[in-house]
Order: sequence, then structure tokens, then C-alpha cells
Amino acid sequence: MNAAKTVLLLIGYQNDYFSPTGMLRNVIEESANPQTVLGNTLDLVQHLAPSPVRIVHTPIVFTDDYRELVNPIGILKTIKELGAFKIGSNGVKTIAELQAFAERIITIPGKRGLNAFSNTALETLFQEWGISDIVIAGAISSICVDSTGRHAHGLDYRVTILSDCTLGRSPVEQAFYCEQIFPLYAQTMTHHELLQQLDLYPVNL
Repeated sequence: MNAAKTVLLLIGYQNDYFSPTGMLRNVIEESANPQTVLGNTLDLVQHLAPSPVRIVHTPIVFTDDYRELVNPIGILKTIKELGAFKIGSNGVKTIAELQAFAERIITIPGKRGLNAFSNTALETLFQEWGISDIVIAGAISSICVDSTGRHAHGLDYRVTILSDCTLGRSPVEQAFYCEQIFPLYAQTMTHHELLQQLDLYPVNL
């Protein structure tokens, strides 16, 4: 994996998921500890910061009246009913822990659905940057992570999904996606293994 042709794509690192008072925190409460996943992600970003790897965050943001969502179902219906990820709200903001790396993280607006490529400039930017490998971290594994990963694979990118930097809605769901679903189109590894592949983490963990 060539660091200069690799991008780390961060999905869902917003207060409505990760803050203790977030409107959707209960969606991930049963997962294998959101704070552990967050800690792993921050460790990864810290090690990638001085490297050529691009780091991109694609926050999901909706208008005040959710006019983008016409007859929503599933998680999008829940988002609308709870008033989550609404423009101008605290819940829509990037978590404070990542804001410490604001100069290093490129925020791409426009995401209003499950797939981070939809309604955003990701595909154009990745082509301009000469990206070959997309590494995905974030929430939720069975929804936005999977949808984005499949789309990236369809665009002929090599996709890697980080098992210790992604969150399912339960431990069973997370294990199922990492063991049975993601390997159908992507590599699945820990962030330590990724750093080793990039020659950024020489310690054998």
C-alpha cells in the first residue's frame, strides 16, 4: 500500500453518534465500546498525521425540515424522527477529539445519505489525487461503512475496512460484517496492521 495514494475516509465521527448525549448514541451503545473505537481511531490519525496519507471526513448534515428525506425508512427515518444531524445543531458537529487534527483532516460536505460518495465531491477529488486505496473507519458498519465500501469497490478502488475503528450496532453485528461481509469486497484489518503495511508503525503488535 502506497501512502501517497491512500486516503483514510472517516464516517460519522459526529456528536449525535459519539457524544454521551448524542441523539443516536443508543444505536451504538451495545457495540464493543464506542470509546475504544474512538481511541483506536485517534491513535491512527495521530500516526498518519505526518505521513502523505490523505485524511477525509464526510459528516452527514440535513436541513432544518429534512426535505432531502422523502419517505425515509430505516436509520434515515430514525434520524428524521429524532431530529439528528440537523444543520446548526451540536449533534451535527465533528467530535472535539478529531477537531484537534482539523488542519490535517479535509472535511467534504454534502453527505445526506448512507453512501459517502453520494452528493459529495469524493470521487472527483480521489481521481485528482491519484488515489488507489481507500481505508474506511467510522459508524455504522452495517449501514454507512458497508454502503460506502461497496461503492468504492465498484469504482475499482482497493478497499480496506478497519475492524477496530468501525462500530456495529451490536458486537454480533460487528463480528458478522468483519468476518462475513466486508471480506467479499475489501481487506479487513486492525489499524495496527494498516500502519505496519504503510511502514508507519514498526512495532510488531
